[in-house]
Amino acid sequence: MTFFTVVLRNLWRRPLRTGLTLAGISVGIAAVVALVGMSQGFEKGWQVGLKARGTDIVVQNRGGSLTPKPFDSAVRDRISQIPGIVGTCSLLVEITSVESADLMILSAREWKGFAWNNLEIVTGRFPNDAAEEAVVLGQTAADVLKKKVGDPLQIETKELKVVGIVKGGAVVEDGSVIMSLPLLQGIVGTPNQINAIDVRVKSGTSQQQLQDIIHQIEQQNPEVRAVPVSEHLTHMEGFQLVKAMSWGTSLLAILVGVLGVMNTMLMTVFERTHELSVLLAVGWKRGRIIRMILYESALLGLLGGIAGVLIGVVGVKILAETPAIKGLLRPDLGIGLFCISVVISVAVGILSGLYPAWRSSRLTPSLALQAG
Repeated sequence: MTFFTVVLRNLWRRPLRTGLTLAGISVGIAAVVALVGMSQGFEKGWQVGLKARGTDIVVQNRGGSLTPKPFDSAVRDRISQIPGIVGTCSLLVEITSVESADLMILSAREWKGFAWNNLEIVTGRFPNDAAEEAVVLGQTAADVLKKKVGDPLQIETKELKVVGIVKGGAVVEDGSVIMSLPLLQGIVGTPNQINAIDVRVKSGTSQQQLQDIIHQIEQQNPEVRAVPVSEHLTHMEGFQLVKAMSWGTSLLAILVGVLGVMNTMLMTVFERTHELSVLLAVGWKRGRIIRMILYESALLGLLGGIAGVLIGVVGVKILAETPAIKGLLRPDLGIGLFCISVVISVAVGILSGLYPAWRSSRLTPSLALQAG
């Protein structure tokens, strides 16, 4: 009988306890995969959406909040005069409930601004002008809202007409209700207010030149913060809070798994006092006893991690299709996340087994005689 066979046999002798312990670990790892995968998917989708619009710099209010605070649209006029900037587009973006959808992105864009250029009409048309009370829907938004061209769409107290279905080249774009800027400003009662400016710089601009432009924007307009597209979400307090909550919830779930593994291994040591003492009496070194306990706990972590990854993937796939989330993000379930999750699970198993392994090393061969 090999050493590894002994480890497997020890876990299998209490299948119910082992199964419940694996369930505890797998739930914690599934939480990591689901929550982190969704937050990374939102981050990736948002950046892809900005790049699809041809945005190089994002300008937002410096004040912190869960959603970007509005600021005066005159900032856009000042920014557009800075050398090296070839295009600007004012936006007012809200995430709110729309009819049957609990969460929907409302993306109001400066009429004839470059943020309209990436939209490709699938059916219907674009609004005729900025004053027309009409919207276009991304393909996913149309599916979630169950709307087609010609249908009415109620946004707060205003009824608008769906005149087109568009493809935007990114999850965020396809999941948005898109309209002219003055239209949403009138609906929410914020005339001359915007909460973002997309900035496009001339082709061939170096990173140093880009930083110089950002410095000029912030120096000229102290109330706003300008960041490159790649760093946009890292400066959004709302997203950082959601990301922190995702990891926090995951760590709490993992802590439950840690306690479960530690309890299982401690019970194993107590129940096998006679057996472990006999092994010491027949010549096993204390170090080998410790390794056996740690291998058992590490194996629990490995199996729980693999099961947790599978549960997390299935859970995320289901969540991504729910009306509350569909269109807002596409989970980022890469091999890197899976590997990190399994490594965390194995580490949890090993850490949970340290104290039980130490307890087992304190046993003496004489206990075999006492137990006998």
